[in-house]
Amino acid sequence: MIKMPLNDIIAKIKDKAGISEEEINSRIQNKTEQLSGLISQEGAAHIIANELGIKLFEEVSGKLQIKNILEGMRSVETVGRVQHISDVTVFQRKDGGSGKVGNLAIGDETGAIRVVLWGSQADKLSELKEGDIVKVLDGYVRLNNNAKEIHLNEKSKLVINPEGEAVGEVKEAVNERKSIKDLNEKDGDVEIFGTIVQAFEPRFFEVCPQCNKRARQRDEEFYCEEHSRIKPDYSYVMNAVLDDGTETIRTVFFRSQAERLLKKSREDIMKYKDNPVDFDAVKTQLLGEQVKIVGRVKNNELFNRMEFVSRLVFTDVDPKEEVARLEKEVKAMPKARETIAKKEGKVEEIDEGLERLPSVEEI
Repeated sequence: MIKMPLNDIIAKIKDKAGISEEEINSRIQNKTEQLSGLISQEGAAHIIANELGIKLFEEVSGKLQIKNILEGMRSVETVGRVQHISDVTVFQRKDGGSGKVGNLAIGDETGAIRVVLWGSQADKLSELKEGDIVKVLDGYVRLNNNAKEIHLNEKSKLVINPEGEAVGEVKEAVNERKSIKDLNEKDGDVEIFGTIVQAFEPRFFEVCPQCNKRARQRDEEFYCEEHSRIKPDYSYVMNAVLDDGTETIRTVFFRSQAERLLKKSREDIMKYKDNPVDFDAVKTQLLGEQVKIVGRVKNNELFNRMEFVSRLVFTDVDPKEEVARLEKEVKAMPKARETIAKKEGKVEEIDEGLERLPSVEEI
């Protein structure tokens, strides 16, 4: 069943009816009260749209803009520019076999969305680079951690740089920013910002040069499940501890994200495989560096701790912009702040905390 998020319904009513968001929220509240709370806010919004003569679901066919892609859609067709590409992950299925999955982020003039590629579709990631235009055919849409994703299976198709397709200025995705102390195991595609307080040497491991799956050693040779005996290539992963003032978390950087963090090429990083001592100077340089990371939370069962697995790494972060961003977020919600403060009896503490918040000029 196709579903439209509440925010999207409100935006459509606002656009079509020309009334304010505050008025729409007031009508939703009144409608839920009229129905004695026996209807959700989404349901109430649907009724209000119907009363106003607004058709929420248009008849759609052919290529969709990203903003018009909804949860539950099938046979989706869209075009976007590649913004980011993940590594391929190999996993074990319950039936004892193995599978693989990878993803990329694409965007157009209206928004951005993640495309998840399963099975042989994941092999296409090795042919892509950031900036390429891709056409998605016969995908299906699912919701993951409140974010829409297009999934591609064996019946789907991904066309790289198709003729006649163009994408204008891409609208970047906005990820939810969270403090480390507020992270939980269900968080996916969230953003954290903090300072590196500890860094560790890269760990190198053998992979199949054809499919990038982990290679396993038998006697003196290496084997891939799909390509049998191989001469292995190498990939790498590194870890660092991030501190944002609320708590610390160990953060994992696989291949491409390690390259982004270190600002080094694969060739440069591979040099540390045989000369790990040379990495000591790099670790020292990383300490105190402020980074912004988009990723997901994972529970490391071996060590019984939460870890943050990076998907995107931003190292050129302006601390002044981050403070200005924080000031804007906090001061944009005075009513919410006052409500929470009164409930907890901490109005003075919060106001004093805001006064202590450094200004942009003080950074």
